[in-house]
Amino acid sequence: MSSENEVEIYLQEIKSVFKDIANPENAKQQKKYMRNKFEFFGIKAQARRKATNKFIKKDRRLDYENIEVVIKRLWEMEEREYQYFATELLEKYITDFKAEIINLLEYMITKKSWWDTVDRIAKKLVGKYFELFLNKREQYLEKWVKSNNIWLQRTTLLYQLGYKEKTNINLLFDLIKRLKDIDQFFIQKAIGWSLREYSRIEPEVVKKFIQNHNLSSLSTREGMKTIKNKGLKK
Repeated sequence: MSSENEVEIYLQEIKSVFKDIANPENAKQQKKYMRNKFEFFGIKAQARRKATNKFIKKDRRLDYENIEVVIKRLWEMEEREYQYFATELLEKYITDFKAEIINLLEYMITKKSWWDTVDRIAKKLVGKYFELFLNKREQYLEKWVKSNNIWLQRTTLLYQLGYKEKTNINLLFDLIKRLKDIDQFFIQKAIGWSLREYSRIEPEVVKKFIQNHNLSSLSTREGMKTIKNKGLKK
C-alpha cells in the first residue's frame, strides 16, 4: 500500500513536469477555446501524454487503494491538464475496478464539468464500468436520468459510444425518449451523437426512430449525418 508521503511525492512530480513544459501563449488560446472556464498550462495533448507517460506506467502507478485520493487531488488543481491526466490515469486501473468506484466517476462527472472531460469519462470509464458491473447499470442510469444534472444525463446517452454492435439500442432509445424534451444544447447534441454512432451499425433502425419520434432539429441533424452520407434520405 502506498503511503501518504508517496502520494504527495507522486503529485509533486507531476506538478513539476507540467510547470516545466508550460506554454503561456498556448494557455491563452486553450482558455479562450474553453470559454474561459478553466486555467491551462498550455500543453497540447501529445506533449502532455509524452511528458506524463512515465507516471502512468505500471511500475510508477500508486496502489489502487490510493487512486481516489490521487484523482480527487488532481481534480482540485486549477489547471485543466491535471483533470485530463487524472482521467487517463484512471483508465489504467480499469482491470482493478471495484463496484464502489462509481462514486468517484460521479464525482468526476459532476465537478468542474464540461464536455472535454465528461465525454471521455462517459465512453472510456463509465462504459467500461457498466460492462464490468452490469448489475449496477439500471440503478445508476435511473439515478442519473432523474438527477437534473445535464452532465450525468449526457453520460447516460454517451457511455455506449464504444460498444458498437454490442450497443443496447432499446435502452438507448428509451433514454433518448426520456431526455429528448430537455431544452439543453449538451443533451440534444448527445442524442444526435449517440444516434449517429449507432447509424453506422443499423442505419435503417436509426432512421426509423428519428422519423417516429419528435426530436429536436439539432438531434435530428446530428443523428442523420452518417445516414445521409450513405444515401439514405429522411
